[in-house]
Amino acid sequence: MKAIVEKLKTLEKKISSEKGPFLLFALFLREDASEVWDILVSASWATKDKTLALQYISKQLNKKLSPNQMLKLSRIVIIEPNDPALDVMHKTIQIEHGTAEFKDCNFFGLQIRHAFLITSKRRTLIS
Repeated sequence: MKAIVEKLKTLEKKISSEKGPFLLFALFLREDASEVWDILVSASWATKDKTLALQYISKQLNKKLSPNQMLKLSRIVIIEPNDPALDVMHKTIQIEHGTAEFKDCNFFGLQIRHAFLITSKRRTLIS
């Protein structure tokens, strides 16, 4: 899994430089999932048109990951930037373009067996 996480780190940095920053970019293995991981993202640009964002992220994943690595992914989940659970996550960890690993935790009301957070940062308000 470490090889996939490293590729996702590179990809997250590339996408954020092209599209705008992520509030969240993470890889979760849910307790009820059979060894397939979810990619969770939150970004203002992604919620403007979720279909286009999903297509864009999927295309980038297909370019970066091998077919065998893609089989380890279940879905991409877009989290609304104003989701209260996102604030809780940001209070737990602040990271950008890095890797924080968690095991046996609960995020977004889901029991998570294993998680890699690549970016988790609060929105900055421009006045």
